[in-house]
Amino acid sequence: MKFNVSSKAFYNAASAVSRVINSKNALTILDNFYIKLEGNELTITGSDQENALTARLEVTGVKGEGNFCLGARRLVELLKELPDQGMEVRVNDDTLEVQLSYASGHYSFVGLPGDQYPQFRADTAGEPISFSIATEQMIAGLDNTMFAVSTDEYRQIMQGVLFDIAPESITFVATDTRKLVRYIDRRTAPGVSGRCVIPAKPSTVIKNVFSKEETLNITMNARNAVIESEHFTFQCTFLNGNYPDYDRVIPKNNTQILTVDRASLLNAVRRVGIFVEVDGGLEKFRITPDCILLKSNDPNLCTSAREQVPCSFTGNELTIGFSANYLMEILTTLKGSEVIVNLGDAGRPGVFRPGEEPENTELVMLLMPMTVGDF
Repeated sequence: MKFNVSSKAFYNAASAVSRVINSKNALTILDNFYIKLEGNELTITGSDQENALTARLEVTGVKGEGNFCLGARRLVELLKELPDQGMEVRVNDDTLEVQLSYASGHYSFVGLPGDQYPQFRADTAGEPISFSIATEQMIAGLDNTMFAVSTDEYRQIMQGVLFDIAPESITFVATDTRKLVRYIDRRTAPGVSGRCVIPAKPSTVIKNVFSKEETLNITMNARNAVIESEHFTFQCTFLNGNYPDYDRVIPKNNTQILTVDRASLLNAVRRVGIFVEVDGGLEKFRITPDCILLKSNDPNLCTSAREQVPCSFTGNELTIGFSANYLMEILTTLKGSEVIVNLGDAGRPGVFRPGEEPENTELVMLLMPMTVGDF
């Protein structure tokens, strides 16, 4: 069996698929790619038993067909260093010796039989639903929510992004109980209803691997989804459980409105945040109609910081505290020149929104406050 392929195309496909492979696997065979040649199409598959990603690329000079397994890490490292040019791959069908050759180099691997690779079997329970979404819209949903995914192993259902699919929109949600993000995209009308929670790892794979694809075709079952594009097929398993009622958590009566330049506030929060207590991370804010006074201190090190940022505030005066790190995450994720914050009192969450956002989209970020003693 042999074929010719561009080293760059081979690397791009293998590197993308390697993202789904764990650094440590219970089954050693999962340290390998499953590579299959059929006609002029070469497929490369990687799996971690819960998710499987397959890349497709066209090859030339084909002789024979078949499948084999090849060590993923070493292949990717080699292809990364190769010059961008055509190369020939030969596989001995009897010994599974794999030889990669180009004008000035020759490399030899030992493969494994393809039938040893465990095939990912999607659970097809439940009535499937199918819809398509522009890749740019999918990535926007993940970009806006993934930073809020929980890392708490005791809240497994929150360790992923909720996809709440309605006939006229898709809602992306993530929360770790201290911050919550809800992003509604009405630019896509799936025409179906469904709900699933995709874990952080496959969400990251979708965001990174499919970024250059135009459209994603998604088929969802009760426990997993198949996401297809022109060059990739990704099968991912959902998290099981009941996701919290996110709409109920977002305050509806925060009547005091703060409008502030996003970059100015973010830079001030970063600087003042250097002086917060390591364990607490509390940054204090005294908000007046035309100015925000930021303050932090660490009594253990006898350090403190304070800074002012101009703003527009519809209330009289409010003192509130937030985690500096969480606030920086929110202000970094939000885009645009201004940020609008709906506030109630010192014990009520702040609701953050961008000053401007794309038509038919709605982004809301909620941050729980921290207790402020003396200002």
